[in-house]
Amino acid sequence: MATIHIDRLLETCIKRNASDLHLHVGRPPVLRIHGRLRNLETKMLEPEDTVALMKAITPERNQQELQEEGGTDFGFAFGDAGRFRVAVFKQKGNVSIVLRLIPSKLMSFEEIGLPPIVKSLCRRPRGLFLVTGPTGSGKTTTLATMIDYINSEMDHHIVTVEDPIEYYHPHKKSMVNQREVGNDVPSFAEALRRVLRQDPDVILVGELRDLETMESALRAAETGHLVFGTLHTTGAQGTITRITDQFPVNQQEQIRVQLSTNLIAVLSQALLPRTTTGRVAAYEFMVVTPAIANLIRENKVYRIDSSIQTGKKFGMQLLDEHLWTLFENGIISAEDMLDRSRHPSELKRKLDALRPGTTLTYGPVIGGDVEEDNG
Repeated sequence: MATIHIDRLLETCIKRNASDLHLHVGRPPVLRIHGRLRNLETKMLEPEDTVALMKAITPERNQQELQEEGGTDFGFAFGDAGRFRVAVFKQKGNVSIVLRLIPSKLMSFEEIGLPPIVKSLCRRPRGLFLVTGPTGSGKTTTLATMIDYINSEMDHHIVTVEDPIEYYHPHKKSMVNQREVGNDVPSFAEALRRVLRQDPDVILVGELRDLETMESALRAAETGHLVFGTLHTTGAQGTITRITDQFPVNQQEQIRVQLSTNLIAVLSQALLPRTTTGRVAAYEFMVVTPAIANLIRENKVYRIDSSIQTGKKFGMQLLDEHLWTLFENGIISAEDMLDRSRHPSELKRKLDALRPGTTLTYGPVIGGDVEEDNG
């Protein structure tokens, strides 16, 4: 019974182009469509419903982890229709499930609106390329697009370390080996320790989640590999600060030097609802020029934003500039622009000058005005 039920729910998720499916006790199943939560017209879920639904899709190993740790993550393919990334966790003693639909179709640079210069950066023989942003901002899709471009255009050996594997990459012009944490290898750090013996040209690290992984990624970039990684940071400036702050104080100067010579770009993104239908990505993009490398080395990251502003010929742009452009073109609303902005009060001033008398409020912003003034 539960299997039929979960199949119907997954089909509905795919049919209605939802990004996520939520299954929680005391609510009917909920879909996230274009960033908004929508209840399905079915019965309220009981504790035994979420347990049965969980058992229908969760591998034995993950069921055990749920019992021992109170939560587990895994990915699975729903026939040819799509893949799902699943988080199962306990709350108030009940089982909750959140499923993220991973689109089966890999997208092109043009479709997701990436700056054209990203293609040439993907051809670099070595260096660290970071894609950052909050959860659900499309980092995985952006990275999958870059990996697919390399896979199609160059004869490289690509090794990815993911938790879990989301997009499947068939061998094309390159060879692609995808390692899943928990399935193929115990941890990101362990996978990175071994990867250099596997003759890689390109390494993708799903998440730079701890000091050891961060160190290994930097070392791999330094030894002549192109390394892609993600961080949950907002903006290029905040990303540099987050990385250096992870290290002990006595190592920070050395890390800044390593970053200044190995970091090639930071692409920071946010995903917003369109005013019509669907969603659109807003980007902040920083290419590490000699001037920016100097700022990183000398710990003058507070000046990075103004370097991005003057680096338009390299395709650079600040997140707020892109948000404003999207708003001016009628693609996103003023409220969403302010909610995702790094400096909402500045954009509010521009908005007031454009439309005097409008009263808009904006919520708390990650990396907002207060943080950014810290040099």
